[in-house]
Formats: sequence, structure tokens, C-alpha cells
Amino acid sequence: MKSPPLILIVDDNPANLDILQARLAAHDYQIITAMDGEAALASAKEQQPDLILLDIMMPKMDGIEVCRRLRADPSLPFMPIIMVTAKSDSKDVVAGLEAGGDEYLTKPVDHAALVARVKSMLRIKELHDTACEQSARLEAQSAQLSEWNRTLKDKVAEQLTELERVGRLKRFLSPQLAEIIVSSGDERVLESHRREVTVVFIDLRGFTSFSDAAEPEEVIGFLRDYHAEMGRLVFQFKGTLEHFAGDGIMVFFNDPFPTEDHTQKAVCMAIEMQARVKELRPGWLKKGYDLDLGVGLAAGYATIGTIGFEGRRDYAAVGKVTILSSRLSSEANGGQILTDQKTLSKVEHLVEAEPLGELHLKGFGRPTAAFNILRLKK
Repeated sequence: MKSPPLILIVDDNPANLDILQARLAAHDYQIITAMDGEAALASAKEQQPDLILLDIMMPKMDGIEVCRRLRADPSLPFMPIIMVTAKSDSKDVVAGLEAGGDEYLTKPVDHAALVARVKSMLRIKELHDTACEQSARLEAQSAQLSEWNRTLKDKVAEQLTELERVGRLKRFLSPQLAEIIVSSGDERVLESHRREVTVVFIDLRGFTSFSDAAEPEEVIGFLRDYHAEMGRLVFQFKGTLEHFAGDGIMVFFNDPFPTEDHTQKAVCMAIEMQARVKELRPGWLKKGYDLDLGVGLAAGYATIGTIGFEGRRDYAAVGKVTILSSRLSSEANGGQILTDQKTLSKVEHLVEAEPLGELHLKGFGRPTAAFNILRLKK
């Protein structure tokens, strides 16, 4: 990786280019720019940047096609790509990731999220380059070894492959589920399929104001601790982590392994998360962080499977239920767990809930009867 890292910013809007360039130049990165897809391809092949910020909607050639062509060129080194889009539809996100994108940001781009994703992708780039260099050295040394050492190498390679598989699966599955899949040697459960799931979407009320006012290092430190607390509960209840995106976290249940009481587990996890945030809030407030947790929870059918490319894959759920969970989360006030009538009917014997009336959610033609889950019944 170059020192300092070289970043290619691609956007057909000069104002957006200026904003992104100014924000990243402040962190001592080298910046080059392009204003359309064809110029982006030429610049990427000639300059071979360490990271590309790629707008999706552009003239001549859109960002998805640019991404697809870059990934199809075997002569190019690994260059992480962050897709930047004004669209929030999950289909656009999936299309970008399937084309070879590694991350995505939505416009208007949040400064803290921009810096955090850039740093994260550059860390991956550095690790990838280091791994490639080490691999090259190992290959040169292995040519000098005798036959008995080749046998040892095969055994070590098998162990490394298994460790990599476990590590990759643990990115979105609980450690217990990851170990089961690896030990069985069957990853077909991760192939694309349709199944009823319960989706939980959580994010923090007040996070945008906090991230605007705080230093980036302070925001990253807070998110690291917050994710650790929430991630512990995700694994405790054996949920499948779809993604972290700033303060937003999406988890689903009943896949890859079926669970009869998946909605109950999702509700229990959400209640535990709210309880943990309630314990943490006094400490946050002392530091000036006026943050609280909003949760959306919905059960329904989704299409589930791995997306990405070789070396970087995620396990994702796509469907109306994921959008409903996200919209309910957006409507939730701090301390609330919002759900719909259909989902509540699955756990009404277990929880106390209060009706909130009908909500007009974006993307849904009919109003949604919403309920706030208060607590478990005694």
C-alpha cells in the first residue's frame, strides 16, 4: 500500500467531489478524482489507488458497471471499493455488493461514517497486501523443500483453510453456529434460499448530532464499545449478524439453522439490549452523549444467502420484512421496541405491549398498526 494511501473519488457532481476530497485530505490521504465511469476505469488502471469511493449514479457508465469491470480485470491488484449512493433500497445495495463492492455509504455522506469506513477498508487493503507478500515468500521457500515437507505443507494448508472458514463465518454467525458448519464440512446451508425469519434492526437516537459534534476518534471509540456490548447479546441469543453500519445493527433469527421460537428469541434479545443501554445511558450522559436505543422488530419471509466475492462474502437477508424492521426502528423513540400486529401475535403470550396506532411507513401502501413491546410478562 502506498504511503500515504492513494484514494480515487468518483462522482459526477463537482460539489460532492469537493466535499469528499476536503474531508479526506484533512486526514493526509493522497486524493485523485474522476467525474464519470470511463475516466474512473482509466484512472484506476493507471494509478492503481489503494481505495475507491465510487458513486453509483453517473453518466456514460454507472458505478455498478465500473465496479464489475474492475473486478473482472485480473491484471489489477486488490482495491477496496466503497459504493456511494443516494438510494437506500436494499436492491441497489445488493446490486453494488454483488458487482464487487466492499462497503457502501448513502448520501448525504456522514463525516464520521465516511472516515470510519475509509480507515476500515484501508486496514483490509494493508492486511491483504501483507498477506500477498507473505504468500509469495512462502511459495518461493516451499519450492526448496523436500517431499516430506510438502506433506506437512498440505496439512498446514488444510488447517489454515479451516481457520479462515471459521473466521469468515464468525463475521455474521455466532461462534457456535460457525463451528457446527465448519465441523460438518457442509456450507450448502448458506446458499440462496427463502425462509421465514425474525429481523431486528437497532440504531441510536441522537447519534447524528453526537457524531457531528464529537471528534472522529471519540466516535470510533464509542462505537467500538457499543458494538461490543450489542454483539455480545447477538451471540448470546444465537442471532445471525447481517451488518454493522455506524450505529445501525441488523440481526435475524431462524437462519441458517431453523429455530421454532425464533421470534421469541429476537424479542428477548431486543429487551436485553434495551436493558443494557438503560444501564449505560447514565455514563453516556455524563460524557455529554445524549443517546438512546430505538428498535424495530418484524417477522416474515426473506430471501437469504451469501453476497460478495471470493475473499469477502457476507450473509444477507433481503425482502419486505427487513425493510419493515428498518422503518419501525426509524420510528421508534429511545427505549422503544416497535413491532407490527402480525409479529406481536407470535409472542403476545410472552410480552406486555402497548398500541401506538397506525404508522405511515415509507414504501408501504397501507398504514401499519404499530405496538411498543414494554417487557416480558411475569
